[in-house]
Amino acid sequence: MLPEVPNRALAELGRTEGGAGTLALLVRDQDTRRLLLLRAVLDAAEAADREVCSAAQRTRLRQDWALLAEADRTDRARGRASAARARLTQPLTGPWAGRCLRGLRRAAATVAERRELALDLAHFSTLAAVAAARAGTAFTSRLTPRDGLLALPSLGVLRTDTDEAAVEAVHDNGVMTLRRSGAPDVVVHLERDAGAWSAAPAWTPAYTLPGLLPGAAPVPLDDLDPYRVPPREPGQYALSGPAAPDDTERKRWLQAWSGAAAVLRTGGEHRVSEALALLRCLVPLETPPGSDGGGCSATRHEAFGALLSSVPATPVAFAATLVHELQHCKLAALSEMVTLHQSDGTARYFAPWRPDPRPYEGLLQGAYAHLGLADFFQRRALSQERERQRSASAWVEHARYRAQVGAALPALVGSPHLTVQGRAFVDEMVAAHERMAENPAPRGHTARAQAYVKAARALWTQRHPLAPPTNR
Repeated sequence: MLPEVPNRALAELGRTEGGAGTLALLVRDQDTRRLLLLRAVLDAAEAADREVCSAAQRTRLRQDWALLAEADRTDRARGRASAARARLTQPLTGPWAGRCLRGLRRAAATVAERRELALDLAHFSTLAAVAAARAGTAFTSRLTPRDGLLALPSLGVLRTDTDEAAVEAVHDNGVMTLRRSGAPDVVVHLERDAGAWSAAPAWTPAYTLPGLLPGAAPVPLDDLDPYRVPPREPGQYALSGPAAPDDTERKRWLQAWSGAAAVLRTGGEHRVSEALALLRCLVPLETPPGSDGGGCSATRHEAFGALLSSVPATPVAFAATLVHELQHCKLAALSEMVTLHQSDGTARYFAPWRPDPRPYEGLLQGAYAHLGLADFFQRRALSQERERQRSASAWVEHARYRAQVGAALPALVGSPHLTVQGRAFVDEMVAAHERMAENPAPRGHTARAQAYVKAARALWTQRHPLAPPTNR
């Protein structure tokens, strides 16, 4: 049975905060859901028609699960955290498992869809192999390349240039040998926390950024996992494709990342704490064309702990992206634990940060993320009052975000579809928004921000004249 959300935790999250206990509650719940999803995949494979999942594929899944169980026993015997559990609860395991489950449950699959499902199911072998290698378990396993690549999450990628032949992986004492027909063996040496090196040109190691703070776990900059970016869909909003950073771009990532913790701290120590508790990997995206130095970012509800982003221009931009996207991460996790509203998905609401009408859930998500940014920049401005030029920039950002949230709150508060817990959550958002008035931005910044929102509303109303009033 999944845990209930205490009123204290709901109140903390409504303020866009979250103490250590509250953040740990979200993480534990998401990890449990990830493991339950995997169990659902294995059960669906056992129940699927043989044309969908063959007897050989079922046997392979059982063997992979047995290898994971052995890795778990190895770690427990040595008094260490389970590498198997850690691998299965990584963010990008979620999109993979969800894809497998949908494929197994598809009523009428085409030949192409069945081939894709077979490759998806075969990826479980690589997850098991990585977990067993991290646990120090000796094993031999046959792994399946995809699109000419064999991706070993957290270790790296082997270029095979063909999908026709399986790769035999033999691991012992921190060294994995990858063997394939007609090609020299590739010997890979596992590194302590993440990554693996090899002298073979066919091997590309995984890349990680250092811990956000000294002693913290490194954070993967994952440009190798085949499930890192969702498929592009018609009408998808402002999300570019996956990037493959070269050395120069990695340096830009490192420079922005290295200064992000100090910037986060100026916006409140809790912003550092939530990044440490929630962020597990970064997925680089291409910088959108014509963005004039701006970027794009996103989170995925099925990949809790992953942040997708184009390379940030500065540590300040990176910190703001972290604050923004981690609010989405928190609210998405909370929404799986409690029902906040029962509104349908009709897009009818005005949101100053978007040109299109938003459904209630989208409005709530956007307002919540912008409320977190308004809080972050207000604290940052107050901490920089002696440096007027720097604080002025923060006040501009705060005034803009606070005005945008103020325009969205009436529709959120006035909804008859809020549950009791949803009402308590939104009331905390309102209270947090009102408390910001105790330390207002300079009058000129506030006036310009309000004028911007007013103009955005007028333009939106012209474009969507049939939309219902936004305060009902």
